Order: sequence, then structure tokens, then C-alpha cells
Amino acid sequence: MFSGKLLKWYAKAQRKLPWRTDVKNPYHTWLSEIMLQQTTVATVIPYFNAFIKRWPTVQDLCSASLDEVLTQWQGLGYYSRARNLHKCAQILAKGFPSTEEDLLKLPGIGPYTAAAISSIAFDEQAAAVDGNVVRVISRYFAIATLKPTLEIRERVKTLLPTEKNGDFTQALMEFGALLCRPKNPLCITCPLQSGCQAYMQGKTENYPMKAPKRKLPTRYATAFILRREDGAILLRKRPLQGLLGGMMEVPSTPWVEEKDQADWSGPIVRHTFTHFHFEVRVQLVTDLEAVEGVWVYPQDLKNYALPTVMKKIIASGFNKESLHSFVE
Repeated sequence: MFSGKLLKWYAKAQRKLPWRTDVKNPYHTWLSEIMLQQTTVATVIPYFNAFIKRWPTVQDLCSASLDEVLTQWQGLGYYSRARNLHKCAQILAKGFPSTEEDLLKLPGIGPYTAAAISSIAFDEQAAAVDGNVVRVISRYFAIATLKPTLEIRERVKTLLPTEKNGDFTQALMEFGALLCRPKNPLCITCPLQSGCQAYMQGKTENYPMKAPKRKLPTRYATAFILRREDGAILLRKRPLQGLLGGMMEVPSTPWVEEKDQADWSGPIVRHTFTHFHFEVRVQLVTDLEAVEGVWVYPQDLKNYALPTVMKKIIASGFNKESLHSFVE
């Protein structure tokens, strides 16, 4: 029996994670699931602990400003998650819905996250399908379909136990992370080996099916570091909507896909976002007129919501040793 074998394995092999506690806490489950979207467990743990220390309850998080949340989130990436987290906290402070249907109405919560919260926090029967689950189920049933999420969700529904649904959801994801890995899966010790179709075919690593990787475009810009005589740097806030919304930045030209062919001898910063590469020429500016923003001393940069790409740009324009502790 699939679920029985999986739960038995999980009881022995599960990792100790700060959001896994004996007493179910919907706030912890929601916060961890939002943070874990496209982010590794190892990366999330210190951020989760810092959030819980600063805002122990969802009511505490609700009372925080968006700037405070974005600053605490900096470095974790995918900043729309932080904006939706703040927006969602305003709703959850009044009460936590327990069903997939109601959870899906909340900002930043899609089908996977709704199912995960419903099952883990409230032990509801729900099929949560993330990348780990896609890999496990694709291999177990040898599903040779590109983008098989809908098919896999239906398969998972047939495997759900009548109890311990939260454990089952976490076990399936844990199994994909620890045993049924993308490369070099540990098939020899796998408790599901006897029923795994991909293993029987000797083609475990062929599943799930992958579409050819598309080449990412590159966007270009020039960033301007304005610095006063007292060392303060000018920052401005990006619009709330769009990439890095609500975060702080140094002024720059528009980000375009056509490269300026003029010769350049200054620093160049390269960064990769999910959908494009970014190449930035960095220019130090002494003409400080007609530019709006806030002046920030280097030692205070840590108090502002600076995305990683902006930290790179600022660091490139100064002596790295002198600025290191402020932008790391």
C-alpha cells in the first residue's frame, strides 16, 4: 500500500524543521509554505526563524508595515511573495480558513499552497503537488507527459489516506527531496521500489519528462550611484507593481533588450532573474541635483529593503572591503 509504506518511511526519516511541531500551527505552516515556493529548505530556515522571532503571531505580522516585511525578506528573492504575505496577513489576522476553496481566495496562495496548508495545518484530504511530488508520482506511474501536474493531482487523490493527511503531504514532498532525487535517486533503499514503473523500466532519471530549456533574453541598463560628500547614497523606491515592487534601488535607465554599443570602462554587474539575464553598467555621479529619493549612510543600508541585484550594484561602485558589512 503506497500511503502506508510512505508514512512508515516518513516516521523514521523526516527532518526536524522549525515549522514541524507536535501542535499544529496554521501561521507557521502558511509562512513556511510561502517561503518555500521555489526556494530550498536550507535557505528558508534562517528567514523563517527570524520572522517568527520578530512577529510571533499572524496578528503581529499584520501590524507590520510593508517596508518592514520587505526589509526582513531581502535576499530571499521573488519579492511578490513578501508583498502578498503582508496583504494576506491582514486577512488571516481575523481568522484562518481551513479548506482549499477558501484558502485559494487569499493573496499569493495557489492550488499547491492551498492544498498544503489545508492538509498540513488542518489534516484535510488535499492533493498538494509541488516539484518533488511531480517527480515521485511521474516515476512511480511512469507518466510520460510534459507538464503533468493536473494528471498527477488526480493520481495523488487516489493515494490519500483516510487519516494523517498532513503527514502524508509532508512525507511525499520529503520523499522527493531525500530519496527520489532529481539525480542519483536512492532506488536501492526505496520502500516504494517494488511498485515503481520507472525503476522497473530502468529509466528512473527519464522522469518527469522535461521540455527543452529556452534561452533567456538579456536586458541592459545603466545604474547611477549618487554619493554626497558625507558618504550618503541616494536610494529610491520602485513602484509597488511589477518586478521588485516596493523595494529600494539606485536610479537607473530603463531596462531594455537593446545594448548600448558605446565604449565602457566602468564596473559592469551581471545578475539573472527567473525570466531574463540582466547586465548593468555602473556609473558614479557627483551632480546631485533634480533627483528625488532618500539619502542613506552605508552603515544604515541594512535597514532598507535592497534586493540582491542592487546590493551588487552598490558594492561594485565602492571599495568592497569598506562596504562589505553593509550590503551582505
